[in-house]
Amino acid sequence: MLNIYSVSLGCPKNRVDTERTLGRLAPRAQITVVPRPEDADLIFINTCAFIGPAVKESVRRTLEIMDEISGLPPASRPLLAVAGCLVGRYGEKILAPDLPEADLILDNRDIESWSARINAALAARKKNAFAPFGTATACAGRLLSTGPSYAWLKISDGCDRSCSFCAIPSIRGPHRSSPPDSVRDEAARLLEQGVRELVLVAQDLTSYGKDLKCRHGLNRLLEKLLPLPGLARLRLMYLYPSGVTKNFLSFLRGVGPPLVPYFDVPVQHVSESVLALMGRPSAGDPERVFQRIRAYFPEAALRTTLIAGHPGENPANFDALCAFVEKTRFHHLGVFAFKAEEGTGSASLPDNTCRKEKERRRSELMRLQSAISAEILKGYVGQRLSFLVDAPHGEWPGLYIGRAWFQAPEVDGVTYISGAGVVPGALPEAEVAESSVYDLTALSC
Repeated sequence: MLNIYSVSLGCPKNRVDTERTLGRLAPRAQITVVPRPEDADLIFINTCAFIGPAVKESVRRTLEIMDEISGLPPASRPLLAVAGCLVGRYGEKILAPDLPEADLILDNRDIESWSARINAALAARKKNAFAPFGTATACAGRLLSTGPSYAWLKISDGCDRSCSFCAIPSIRGPHRSSPPDSVRDEAARLLEQGVRELVLVAQDLTSYGKDLKCRHGLNRLLEKLLPLPGLARLRLMYLYPSGVTKNFLSFLRGVGPPLVPYFDVPVQHVSESVLALMGRPSAGDPERVFQRIRAYFPEAALRTTLIAGHPGENPANFDALCAFVEKTRFHHLGVFAFKAEEGTGSASLPDNTCRKEKERRRSELMRLQSAISAEILKGYVGQRLSFLVDAPHGEWPGLYIGRAWFQAPEVDGVTYISGAGVVPGALPEAEVAESSVYDLTALSC
């Protein structure tokens, strides 16, 4: 039996790396996830370092756990593995002196070796006699942490884009697509476990297959995934704007369900001059991108992210951004106040906007979006929709947390649902009874 305490910080792509690594350590029946670090044989921390606050959170959480186990006798102390983007950004040599309790420091540029290195270290302590099940290119086990309803499916890693505000290429390396057959096999195994919704994630889904010399790589991959038995929903997260072409949209329109008409297209800004400073001139005209989507999918749910206060953004640029949000009417919007990240191009640009003004602009955009979201959700009241049930509500017996097709897991609002046939993993129909700014309430009967 292998007792594991794990922490996965940051994005869903990190979550997938964690689930894959832990799932390859031993047969699932031989793994127990424990609630306290001191009860574990293995502590696995997958860190995030995308932005400054994420770095601080990763360091804080790691130091907290190190402190919790510091009083244990050496013979009973868990193996501590610190992995992920914090290592990718700063390197083992810089981190090791500050993490004396860490037995392993694992770089995310070599994810394929994580499970083997952990197993070797556990075997040296005689706490685990199992060999890893496979490699990153083979369909191996996953220790799912998302419940029975959905799973993230990472189809590539790294990024070849040159966005000046982003540290991802330096942290995770160049874009690398997973072989399509291995993605299909992993998807099939997830569905065999009862998962109903697969959410495809990558730094840039639209670049999938380019490094494999595969023309229309994402299209070909979807053709392998959509017919899989048991798949109720397939969702695409992060489509680079220039990749959302007429040909791509025509293909998506032709395949139909279980693909949901949900488009997550982070555009970051609408001003041509600001986009150029962001290193995103190839992103094209954001307004046209969403007009194109609605020409093929009038019913589409649109999601994007924006950066407020990037160097070069003047009041007129910000006003244009506000007008863009009001005109486009996104179902979901995330806004970040710009903060220079060490080692990025944007950090070297003249920045004449104070932190308080950046936060004011972010708040203004979210104020506009909250009114739009509330109005959109109000339009669903009285409709009967299918809701995928994720989990019981933590405080109200009989109430569950679910999602309509236009609500992605963990990043969007939710639907509070109760009634007949409402259990985790189910996909009941229910009538929307109430709406708020970001959430719905529905009753199944």
